[in-house]
Formats: sequence, structure tokens, C-alpha cells
Amino acid sequence: MDKYQMFVPEQPMKTVFITYNQAYHDIIVRLLTKMSLRGYTSFERAQGRGSKTGEPHIGDHAWPTMNSAMYVIAPETRVPELLERLRVLDEATPDQGLRAFVWAVEAMI
Repeated sequence: MDKYQMFVPEQPMKTVFITYNQAYHDIIVRLLTKMSLRGYTSFERAQGRGSKTGEPHIGDHAWPTMNSAMYVIAPETRVPELLERLRVLDEATPDQGLRAFVWAVEAMI
């Protein structure tokens, strides 16, 4: 038996990395709660700028707004719904800034 076998998730899991304007934090946490997606780690202050549109979120005198970021670990089957709900939120207030990226969870403890 592979020594790492016990760390492979029972079902396919994904990591959803979400970057967003700090104003979205409570809304996103409530969204996760409503979806019963319990596992996340958030980073309160994250600097950044969109690759195509949007103003920088750097937290200085010129660009005082800050981003936050969050990792959400979710079953693969739940990710499309999460992305759709995030897309709706982003489209409702596009100037705020919200992005989500997905990759596979290969192992976990």
C-alpha cells in the first residue's frame, strides 16, 4: 500500500481560491454557510489588481481599497453551484472585484 494512500480524499475534492474586495467577506461567508460548505481559510488583507479590468486594491494613499482572499475546499460536485453564485454576486457589482480559480485536491490530512 502506498504510504500516502490514506491521505487521498474519499471523493474528488477541489480547491476554490477566491479573491474579492473586502466588502464581500461577510456575504461570501454567508453564501458558504447556506451551501453547507464549512471548510475555508481566509486572508483578511490581500493586495492585487485584475488582469484585464478594475482598479488596484493596494491599501495605500492612491489606492486605499484592499482585497481579501479565501481557500474553500469542496466536493467536486458542489463547485459549479459555488462558482455560479459567485458569478451572480460579481455581476451584481462588477466594480468591486471578485475572481475565483479552481484546482484539484490531490491529497489531504
